[in-house]
This record gives sequence, C-alpha cells and structure tokens, in this order.
Amino acid sequence: MNLERIQQALRQAGIDGWLFYDFHNRDPISYRILGLPSDKFTSRRWFYFIPANGSPVKLVHRVEPTKLDQLPGEKKYYSAWRQLHQMLREILQGVRRVAMQYSPLAAVPYVATVDAGTVELIRSFGAEIVSSANLVQTFEALLDERAFQTHQQAGFIIQNIKDEAFLQIGNFIREGKKLTEYDLQQWIMERFEQQELTCMGEFPIVAVNEHAANPHYEPTVKSSAAFRPGDMVLIDLWAKLKKAGAIFYDITWCGYVGDKTPEEYNKLFQLVRRARQTALKLVEEKMSRREQLHGYEVDDVCRAVIEQAGYGEYFVHRTGHSIGEEVHANGANLDNLETCDDRLLMPGMCFSIEPGIYLEGRMGVRTEINVFIQQDYRVTVVGAQQEELVLIR
Repeated sequence: MNLERIQQALRQAGIDGWLFYDFHNRDPISYRILGLPSDKFTSRRWFYFIPANGSPVKLVHRVEPTKLDQLPGEKKYYSAWRQLHQMLREILQGVRRVAMQYSPLAAVPYVATVDAGTVELIRSFGAEIVSSANLVQTFEALLDERAFQTHQQAGFIIQNIKDEAFLQIGNFIREGKKLTEYDLQQWIMERFEQQELTCMGEFPIVAVNEHAANPHYEPTVKSSAAFRPGDMVLIDLWAKLKKAGAIFYDITWCGYVGDKTPEEYNKLFQLVRRARQTALKLVEEKMSRREQLHGYEVDDVCRAVIEQAGYGEYFVHRTGHSIGEEVHANGANLDNLETCDDRLLMPGMCFSIEPGIYLEGRMGVRTEINVFIQQDYRVTVVGAQQEELVLIR
C-alpha cells in the first residue's frame, strides 16, 4: 500500500478520507489496494480509515485482532456491535465526505461491494458517502510504461496470429479440407502457447454467419460449423504474455470467404467502423484539450452512429471495456447501456472500442481496437485498425 499516494489522491478529489471495510471477504478491492492477503477467511467485520491528512485508524474485532497488523496506523478493538458503532462514530467525527466501495444507484456495480446497511450506518454519523470508483481505478487500472510495453508486445504477436488464422481458413478451403470453428479456435490456442501467451482459460471466439450474431459465441466440437465459400467470419482473440504484470491485448476482426463481400454485410461493417472511429475521435479531442471525459459519454457518441442508421436495437453490449492484467479490468468502461459508467478516462488507461451489430439467425459484425492514453494525454491505438473486411481466398 502506498499511503502517501492514496492521501494525495484524496486531497486532489476533495474527499476527507477513504473508509475500507470487509466482512466474509466480500470486498476484493480493499485487499488488493491495501496489499492484504486475501486467502484467509474474514469472519468478523473490519474497517480501515485513511484520512486525507494524518494517520490511518484500524478497527478490528477482538476475535481477529491481528487482521490489519501489516497496515500503518492506530489500532482499535471492538467486541459488541454497540461498541463498533460508537468507535466508528468517533473515527469519523468531523469527516464530511468519505469514499467507500459504493456507487449511487448501482451505476458502477464493479465497485459497489459495500452493503446497504453499512452505507446507512455510516450516513447516520453525518458523513456523506461518495463513490471510490475513480480512486479505485487510479490504483488498479493505470498502466506504467513497463506494463504498456507488455501490451504492445502481446499486440504485435496477436495481430500476426489473427492474420495467420484468416490465411488458415483460405488454405483449408483451397485444398478441399474440412476446418471448423472449433478447429480454428484450438489452432489459435496452440499458437498462443507457442508464442508464450495466455488467455487465462477464456478461449477465443471463432464464429461464422448466424453464430456471429451471438457476441459471446463459444464453438464446441458438436456445435461448430465448418468454413465454406460464402461464409461471413468473425474472430475475437485476446491474450497476454506469460509474465508477472503483463497486460492483455484484445481485438476483433471480420472477413468473408470469397472474392466479393455481400452488400449488406459490407454495409454493416462500414457502419460499425464509422462508429468506432467516431468514439476514438471524441477520446482524442477531449484528451488533446485535457478535458474530463466519462466512460458513458464515449458510449453515447458511438451508439448514436448506429442508432441513427436504424440498427440501435442490434447493438446489444457496451462500446468498450477496461483492459489490464485481466482482459476485463477495473477501470472505466465505455458504457451507457449495461451500466451508466461515470468513471473518468485518464492517462495510463487502456481500453477497447468495439461496436457491433448482431442480426439474430443471420450475421454479426464487430470491430475492436485497443486504445491507450499516454501520460502526456496523447491517444495511441495499439496495432492495426480494420478498415475493410478481410477477403479470404
């Protein structure tokens, strides 16, 4: 835990303190940010208060008196619930605004781990509870230069594997050999292993025609379709280097088996490409002016492009997600559909932009890029951006 950095972030945000709390290991965020071991069961409630200025305070039950011993600050003990309430009141005396893992109206459920009763209790002491969402991403979603380099390295390899995958389809069809979605998925996994990459058990998506209308389609031996001339193909692949602190890379490309793409398929791809570029342009413009930009705002401008073309109901997921050591990390998502993500985009953040259109029973298209905001606010797209459908011949 970096106490000085946490307190600096609190002062910059105008928040009087950050109250960490756990019971029955319900809040993994607290354990990660505080650097606590999470493999031991927490049978009693504990609280850890970090003020914007001054020394932290630990509050633990006498049955588990050593729970927070590795953290700095004064330690207080309680046994009875009335004693717990009184001590919390004293710890928070004079505190006007306190951050907790809470999100108003559950807008950002990824950080909403504090139960409603505990929120009511803290409010009863006269403190205003504010969301820790932006604080959390400051410590969990911002990449340093070394981490960003691992993202770039994985991206270079994955872009090549993606190109090889499309070539593989063409080779099998020209030779009259059978290749299924599942076969190609497994081939991609073999290439990951050969290149020292891991997808942490979350396998790539390889989908043709109507299967691509399911954004999270999972090919199996039984359900898998074989590639044929005239097929519309979607490949979504993600992985990271097999090393500590490595960052995922995640892209989606689409192609067509044949010499000329069908008009409707090409029209839909160009529509999602335009939506992708509209979202990217907003990020670039806002960052160049160093203006605040929330995740939901990027989703709004991207989604508007597709809605105005009459396909809004077929864009069934958020525009993008945070990327880190997990492919879906704990920073701001580009989302005003599934949630209203009001977290800020900021330097050091990596995220996807991936609009899609899914016509059930017929076809699906998606284009996905990875975006990184440099410390000087420059916006970098890592790897090639798909501008035209891949012709697989």
